[in-house]
Amino acid sequence: MKKVVAALLLTTCAGAVYAQQALKPEEMIKYRKAGYSFMAWNMGKIKANLEGTYNKEQVIAAANVVAATANSGMGALFGAGTDKDVGGEKTRVKPEFFKEQDKVKELAMAYIKEANELQKVAATGDAAAVKVQFGKTGESCKACHDKFRKD
Repeated sequence: MKKVVAALLLTTCAGAVYAQQALKPEEMIKYRKAGYSFMAWNMGKIKANLEGTYNKEQVIAAANVVAATANSGMGALFGAGTDKDVGGEKTRVKPEFFKEQDKVKELAMAYIKEANELQKVAATGDAAAVKVQFGKTGESCKACHDKFRKD
């Protein structure tokens, strides 16, 4: 039974890797923009709750999406050919992004850490703590934008 499960797992992983590699550059740009837009929308929902009536469940749901997206492996969507507009998809990534991979990794890991912490803090229901962590998460996101995103 263990061999069957292992074989299925390997087949699934191989299929996922193949599907990812089969993406055209314009598809990678499209999907990463969609992912970041969805994450931004959920950050906006958290911000609205912090500025208005605080709804713990909405904040938890939004923080879960932010963390899940941050941990989803979106870095794979910055493949070859996605450094410029292609196939009708525009990108705002600076060329430096593809040349400074150590800095990209550092900033990405910092964002993932803060997004995961936001998820944990949101689960407590403590609005004041969420506000502090929301700020840290936003700053880590902004750090990458400042370094690697065109206006």
